[in-house]
Amino acid sequence: MPMSKAVVAKTSEPLKTNFSSLWRPALVQAFVKLDPRQLHRAPVMLVVELTAILTTVLCFVPDTAVPTFVAVQIALWLWFTVLFANFAEALAEGRGKARADSLKAGSEGLSARRQTANGFEVVPATRLRKGDVVRVAAGEMIPGDGEVIEGIAAVNEAAITGESAPVIRESGGDRSAVTGNTRLVSDWLLVRITSNPGESTLDRMIALVEGAKRQKTPNEVALDILLIGLTLIFLLVVVTLQPFAHFANGSLPLVFLVALLVTLIPTTIGGLLSAIGIAGMDRLVRLNVIAKSGRAVEAAGDVHVLMLDKTGTITFGNRRCAAVHAAPGVSARELAEGTLFASLADDTAEGKSIVEFLRGLHPLPEPGLESLTAVPFSAETRLSGVDYQGRIYRKGAVDSLLEFIGMPRNELPAALAREVDKIAQSGGTPLLVCMDGKLLGVIHLKDVVKPGIRERFAELRKLGIRTVMVTGDNPLTAAAIAAEAGVDDVLAEATPEKKLARIRHEQNDGRLVAMCGDGANDAPALAQADVGMAMNDGTQAAREAANMVDLDSDPTKLLDVVQIGKELLVTRGALTTFSIANDIAKYFAILPALFASIYPQLGVLNVMHLSSPQSAIVSAIVFNALIIVVLIPLALRGVRVQAANAAALLRRNLLIYGLGGIVVPFVGIKLIDMALTALRLV
Repeated sequence: MPMSKAVVAKTSEPLKTNFSSLWRPALVQAFVKLDPRQLHRAPVMLVVELTAILTTVLCFVPDTAVPTFVAVQIALWLWFTVLFANFAEALAEGRGKARADSLKAGSEGLSARRQTANGFEVVPATRLRKGDVVRVAAGEMIPGDGEVIEGIAAVNEAAITGESAPVIRESGGDRSAVTGNTRLVSDWLLVRITSNPGESTLDRMIALVEGAKRQKTPNEVALDILLIGLTLIFLLVVVTLQPFAHFANGSLPLVFLVALLVTLIPTTIGGLLSAIGIAGMDRLVRLNVIAKSGRAVEAAGDVHVLMLDKTGTITFGNRRCAAVHAAPGVSARELAEGTLFASLADDTAEGKSIVEFLRGLHPLPEPGLESLTAVPFSAETRLSGVDYQGRIYRKGAVDSLLEFIGMPRNELPAALAREVDKIAQSGGTPLLVCMDGKLLGVIHLKDVVKPGIRERFAELRKLGIRTVMVTGDNPLTAAAIAAEAGVDDVLAEATPEKKLARIRHEQNDGRLVAMCGDGANDAPALAQADVGMAMNDGTQAAREAANMVDLDSDPTKLLDVVQIGKELLVTRGALTTFSIANDIAKYFAILPALFASIYPQLGVLNVMHLSSPQSAIVSAIVFNALIIVVLIPLALRGVRVQAANAAALLRRNLLIYGLGGIVVPFVGIKLIDMALTALRLV
């Protein structure tokens, strides 16, 4: 009888929420976020709120220079500015909160069968601690992240990855990690819990999609410092305007000075900064990738080198037998029999393809598997095979098998050596096969490069990112695949030490490196890389070493993660450029109109011919609020990254968002001024 009452929630599909279902709770949160204890995370908007409060108070203080009706308008638009900045952040958070609620619902009511000295006891999943051992049977939910220490079973991971097809999890190897809130559909597992409450993959996912718990990235912190600095600068500028006015025997109303401060400080990016960051994280979650730190996402946008495994990333990984070539003096039947026997106990896709190929080519009587002594593949020997009726059948990598039979490479028969080189140069994998130390021939395994991968690498190259294919294949095979895939460099016959050394070499040259992996032997390189993405179905060592975990265990996700990182940085940079240019333009657009009555000579600079100082200030405040509304969709969607290098992207940003930030305020403020004057609102 299953212990768990949780409902499996499929989360990898796009969140089926539309704007109409998000805006109501976001509108409520916009008012909740007016609490200064929440707004302190956005210093610029906190300043706007304080000025809104001050302006509201000034509405009740009689001032002959400023009609109460105008002061009220300024106060309302200041509150509108704060509320819409809060609304943008709440809307970004709302896109993830529905997903978080679904995940939380799926984890409620979980219980576990925890191992004790006297057997097992049923306890709530929330009481489990790192190191506890639990037994999970078919139909039950795995109560937390862990590592299989005994058993083999099919696991439905739809609650986390959205994939309905069960996956096999077993003790040992690179497929021993299991994720909490996933369901066993067969057999049983003994699982050692590897995380405390609040630290699991599910908890990280919930925290990531809940914007309120998202930690600011270093880039955001630096940008906050810049915005605070600009705010202080413009505060000093505004404070000094009143002495200038007094010097000319004039005066500027306090309401105007407060409003002017808000229009000059970088409210546009200040109001959208949180929304940009949360939306970027949300796009990452929609990929089913969990980032353990914001720094990893930042680094993903700045990487210079991508190290990618060949198998499963660049190629499909399902190498199949394409041909077998006999050594001189070996008959076709002898080769077929030896190759078949060496592959009968091989459960890999390659081994099965060899058996299928030979069954179709040379139908032969096959012994039962129970009569064979299997010799599984070993990373040390790089060989596999069987022992049968006193005979030894082996197949494996060229150098490894030659070493096994004691044959130097230069003594390899010339005809067979040519076939080996031909297979390698064509991008295939040659495997030698032997029987009782006698070389029988070579097996040709072919791998297939994924369609479209060459074009993706070309786009990355235009962005200034260099791709390195990592493979255990020999250099000739690696070079052929690399040429077909269009990668920039190759690391052949890769070992953990070689991967680590390559990453350190790139970093010592000042480059950021991203890589993915799933095995314990990838852990050192994942820990060293600036962006290390582990596969969720990999080993616990790999998941702990990496700073990102892909719940779908799809190595090609690394390309998408880099794209999202680029989009996040480019969006933030584009809107920052627009905001600063926007503020500078407003400064030169408003001041001439504001000072025209005090310094008539400045009238010549009032190129927009704004109607009056009151109209200039109100128009600027209205524009300041509306531009945030207009830019919310762009902040949530992100700026699409074009295939271009950094210099080209900078030029594009300056042309579109820099020039736009200068032109748009002049046009917008003038149009609003005309509308306010026509409606007699000033």
